[in-house]
Amino acid sequence: MRHSPQSPLFVSILATAFIAAFFVAFIAVGATAQAAEKDNAEKDNAEKKSTEKGFSTLFDGKSLKGWEGNAKIFRVEDGAIVAGNLKEKIAHNEFLCTEKRFENFELRLQAKLVGQGKNAGIQFRSERISNHHEVKGYQCDIGVMQSRSIWGSLYDESRRRKFLAHGDAEKLNKFAAEKWNDIVIICRDNHIQIWVNDVKTVDYQENEKDIPTDGIIGLQIHGGAPAEASYRNIRIKAL
Repeated sequence: MRHSPQSPLFVSILATAFIAAFFVAFIAVGATAQAAEKDNAEKDNAEKKSTEKGFSTLFDGKSLKGWEGNAKIFRVEDGAIVAGNLKEKIAHNEFLCTEKRFENFELRLQAKLVGQGKNAGIQFRSERISNHHEVKGYQCDIGVMQSRSIWGSLYDESRRRKFLAHGDAEKLNKFAAEKWNDIVIICRDNHIQIWVNDVKTVDYQENEKDIPTDGIIGLQIHGGAPAEASYRNIRIKAL
């Protein structure tokens, strides 16, 4: 049966189709606007960080210029340095390191960790070990070990091989590893301080006189279960 354009049923069908199309378009526009708003907020945040007084960027958000490491492990995605993968086991620790060395400084960045693997970190005042994949020196840990959050803990990687200081576990357990977390590392002579999301985790005095006070900065993904460690908005100020 055909309905004339003037029939009530035809008008009803046409009106229903119009309303449905309107709501689909409205939802799509809303989703696009929310995504754009989020992108703009992140862009503004990154631009604000890049113009902080006295700070210079270590990562341009587009390339690994100024860094050296395994290109099969480290890559740039969506304005962040991403290490590892979520599908395959990571053979061993890997580090992406700065070509420059730093002594007294304030380092600021954001980090997150996703996947089965629960360990990564930021090296500083460190050195590559000759003919080896490892790096030795201080590390600001991120992740979990034996059910304890080690975000912001100070570890001595491949040197004394032990934790030097931990933060408040109760406060740190509230942080979500899969979301971006703000990290600040300050080194001044033998004094090291670390903050995660404005919570101070480390206030450490180095008492061993033969420990170097300068070195490279490195981004780590720990060997083991599949995981991705991401780092962005990396900037530094000499002190």
